[in-house]
This record gives sequence, C-alpha cells and structure tokens, in this order.
Amino acid sequence: MQATADMTKKECCWSNWKGQAIDLLYWRNVKQSGAVFSSVLLLLFSLTQFSVVSVGAYLALAALSATISFRIYKSVLQAVQKTDEGHPFKAYLEMEIALSQDQISKYADKILLCSNTCMKELRRLFLVQDLIDSLKFAVLMWLLTYVGALFNGLTLLILAVVSMFTLPVVYEKHQAQIDQYVGLIRTQVNSVMGKIQAKIPGAKRKEE
Repeated sequence: MQATADMTKKECCWSNWKGQAIDLLYWRNVKQSGAVFSSVLLLLFSLTQFSVVSVGAYLALAALSATISFRIYKSVLQAVQKTDEGHPFKAYLEMEIALSQDQISKYADKILLCSNTCMKELRRLFLVQDLIDSLKFAVLMWLLTYVGALFNGLTLLILAVVSMFTLPVVYEKHQAQIDQYVGLIRTQVNSVMGKIQAKIPGAKRKEE
C-alpha cells in the first residue's frame, strides 16, 4: 500500500511539473512566461559576451547584494521598531532541499535508461543495421556541418529557447494549416526515400 501511495505521489508530482511546463511554453500566464523567457535570454546573451565564470560570478554577486541589503534593512527596521521578527530568510533556511535516496535512484534509473537507449540507437545507425535509417542519419550529420559553420553552440541554444516559447503558440493557433503542410512534406520525403530504397540493393526493410 505504501509503495502504491509513493508511486501515485510521484506520478502526481510529474503531472504537475509537466502541466506547469506546458502552461509556461503556451503563455497561459503571460507575466510568468515573460519573466522566465526574458531571464533565460538575458543569461544566454550574457554568455555570448562574457565567460561562464564571469557570468556566474556576476549573478552570485547580484544575488548576494540583494540578500545582504535586505538582511541589513530588516535588522535596522527591527532595531528601530524594537521588534523581534527573527531572521528574514528563516522559512527558506529551514526548508528541506536535500534529495531523498528514492529521488536519486529514480533520476539515476532514468539517466541510465536514456544512456543505454542512445548507445543502442547509435550502434544500430553506425553499424548500418538498417541502410535507410543510416542514410537519413548521414544526411542529418551532413546538414549539421553547415549549421555548425553558420552558428555556434550558444546561438543555437538561443534559437532553441526562442523556438520553445514561440512555436507551440504558433502551432496552437494555426494547427490545421501546419498539419496540412507537414503532411505534404512527409509524403514527398517518403516518396523520395521509397525511390532510393527501391534502387539500392539490400535497402529494403526486414518487415517488407
């Protein structure tokens, strides 16, 4: 019964996190999404101008300046008003932030599963278990060489963040038209790959 209750609790937590992420990306709360979006973009743009160490140090100094100033302000205010409210961050200092053994095991299992799946997939592609899939992977890597020549890693990360906060909203508003165009592109790609598959010896999939 306890194990079932723990599993139900974990599923609820995961559902809550997933729901919050969806609400964030779909701008259900404009202020919250705007704050997260602008903060992440500001951090990434800062990294394009300064090193990771400098950005981390500046962020830490900014946070320390805010907390130290607030602590001194509250101490002076308590001294003037002769109150005994205690430490202004007491609730946060007493908050439990340590990961439990169950949480560590859960995350470790997920990382292990993901790593094993990726290694098996890479082995399948590089050792050409399926010729068509390996050719698709080769084309993707070839395209990435051009992408890498045009953009660095941080630029791609900035574009990814912008896409995460814009594409879901655009898709939600124009879902029918986008699905129609995606279907046409997919049909064309499948047609081309079918012709290539028919001309290359040994390219037929096993299920065919």
